Amino acid sequence: MPDLLLELFSEEIPARMQAQGAKDLERLVVGALSDRGLLFEAIRGFAGPRRLTLAISGLPAKQPDVSEEKKGPRINAPEKAIEGFLKSAGITLDQCEKRADPKGDFYVAVIHRKGRAAADVLAEILPETIAKLPWPKSMRWGDGSFRWVRPLHSIVATFDGEIVPFEIAGVKSGNLTRGHRFLSEGDIAVRRFEDYEQKLRAAHVIVDGAERRETVLHEAKQKAFALGLELIDDEGLANEVMGLAEWPVVLIGEIDSAFMDVPPEVLQTTMRTHQKYFALRDPKTGKLANRFAVVANMIAQDGGKQIVAGNERVLRARLSDAKFFWEQDRKRTLESRVADLKDIVFHAKLGTQLKRVERIEAIAGQIADRIDADVEKAQRAARLAKADLTTGLVGEFPELQGIMGHYYALNDGEAPEIAAAIRDHYKPLGPSDQVPTAKVSIAVALADKLHALTALFAIGEQPTGSSDPFALRRAALGVIRIVLQNQLRVEVHNLGLDIEMFPEALEIATRDVASRGLTSGQDAQTKGGGTTLVERVRRNEAEREAKQAEEKEITRLAVERAVEFKSFVIERLKVVMRGSGLRYDFIDAVFAAGSDSLDLIRIVRRAEAVQAFLQTDDGANLLVGYRRAANILKIEEKKDKKEKGEYRFPPDVGALAQAEEKALQAALLSAQEAIAKLLQREDFAGAMSEMAKLRAPVDRFFDKVTVNADDKTLRENRLKLLAQIVATAHQVADFSKVEG
Repeated sequence: MPDLLLELFSEEIPARMQAQGAKDLERLVVGALSDRGLLFEAIRGFAGPRRLTLAISGLPAKQPDVSEEKKGPRINAPEKAIEGFLKSAGITLDQCEKRADPKGDFYVAVIHRKGRAAADVLAEILPETIAKLPWPKSMRWGDGSFRWVRPLHSIVATFDGEIVPFEIAGVKSGNLTRGHRFLSEGDIAVRRFEDYEQKLRAAHVIVDGAERRETVLHEAKQKAFALGLELIDDEGLANEVMGLAEWPVVLIGEIDSAFMDVPPEVLQTTMRTHQKYFALRDPKTGKLANRFAVVANMIAQDGGKQIVAGNERVLRARLSDAKFFWEQDRKRTLESRVADLKDIVFHAKLGTQLKRVERIEAIAGQIADRIDADVEKAQRAARLAKADLTTGLVGEFPELQGIMGHYYALNDGEAPEIAAAIRDHYKPLGPSDQVPTAKVSIAVALADKLHALTALFAIGEQPTGSSDPFALRRAALGVIRIVLQNQLRVEVHNLGLDIEMFPEALEIATRDVASRGLTSGQDAQTKGGGTTLVERVRRNEAEREAKQAEEKEITRLAVERAVEFKSFVIERLKVVMRGSGLRYDFIDAVFAAGSDSLDLIRIVRRAEAVQAFLQTDDGANLLVGYRRAANILKIEEKKDKKEKGEYRFPPDVGALAQAEEKALQAALLSAQEAIAKLLQREDFAGAMSEMAKLRAPVDRFFDKVTVNADDKTLRENRLKLLAQIVATAHQVADFSKVEG
């Protein structure tokens, strides 16, 4: 079957836009082909500095023929109605069939539409698709109105080796492309993807971005190895560099030894951010080496000596700035910089970074006390944690905040634990980032994240389904990971939202209340007026009532936002639990059982125990018994017109008639007491074992006992026994949430 080759050749496309551009092109072309009934076998998209390429194999030579039936008016319908139908269908009356159905005889148009040649369809859809590409930024050039990411120079469009003719923005499609800007000359004629790829490789262009990426990494590692060094992995930089060179050549440069006393993170960030250089490391010492790898888009006659020399000169200028900031920043202590935080706004409604630090300091002290960390060191680290925001280096490289604070703290003679806590208090920044493990670091990291969560929830800045501008989801996940990985026995919500902890938030809540029409005492006084004793009494009473109403509404608002905060943390915890392999319905079953505690360790262990239990034969069979009991209860409550839970009271032991129901009652009483004690001790495996003991008496009960007995008293007693089965299970989890 024929193949399609499409190449859009332009000026340099920004590296960050290339991969998505190729995906969008593929998506739009596939959609257009599918809409026109053209299916294919395979599709591949490629992106590079100067071209987007699409190769589709197994396209049919023409669209399939289509037969369509269109029902028209009745045979005896008015003439104009019949004429309108014939016109819309594009046929004559003698081309219609007459068909009968229960409502009468109708005209039916049977339309046979022959499929068009695929080349003609492609000539129609490709220019439309190219124009629709949704670039983040686009431009116009020349006198035209067409917008694209960069000026478009040529278009290759061939189908079955022949040109698909169309024109867009004055550029006509053809079969000519170009190779490397400097390492090749002239146009290259192509017909299919195979010769296109081979001819471009001969012209020093690697079409596949993944291959360019692997070439860069392989060469960099080999050249580093030859020097006794190793490449520092940087996936993001590798993905960016593959979009900067069509024929990547790796060269090794040298960092001036005068800059090697600058912290390695500064050197690496400078090289990565500004110059797109890879850093190298000495495997013997684990330290940054005074070498870097640069990717050139050129094969130089001198082996790259001039390219390396030029890059070394540029790097010296960059590192001179970094070294200057490093030396200037150390002339002041972090403590002296804390006061400068008053000039940096944290949030318009929550005040400055200085106020933020003061609150984090208080929270860190409370958390440190709970987890047996050094309270003074935790508070000291929290006080200094944001001070590096005022430094020149962090101003130049915001991604180094915390890291530079660590170096400045050590320079100031602060304790190593304090410096480490400053460095780690932002962690974890993502799912692959390390979690702080030192207790002082844990206290400060939790304090920073909990402050962000609680303060922003207090002022109503919760994330929405499409927006999370303050990265609160990441903060919540960070809190959860810190607590779980360090096995901390703290209840997160008790460290959480207390609206009175934030004076600014309290003021905002008060304004919110006032805007809803609840006036303050001052408003009541203004409105009250009058000077007589009666008027003053009435005014004072109005002030008191208004103040009470205001306080009540503020309290309600605080409680509402505390509940929202807790629910938010629970939803993030569920995400983490699902990621660890726990089934979502088992997780829901544990949460549905109800608990005011947000002891994350306890919740996870309980869910793990429930999952392990329900995957055993005893657990699966007991679940069947539970469902049977719950279903019977639901049906009978509805039949008896009773509210849910009216049979929850213990059965009358004296009215138990059969041995099986007596045995079940005894087993339930024993299990309820034992499970309660085991849950209290957090022996969840033991609680599951007690649950397993119920399998046999539950099975025997359903085998031998008729619940819906004719005797009303006996029936009600047995329904209460079923309710006890459900209640006993709900001590552990709400098994109605379990699927399957």
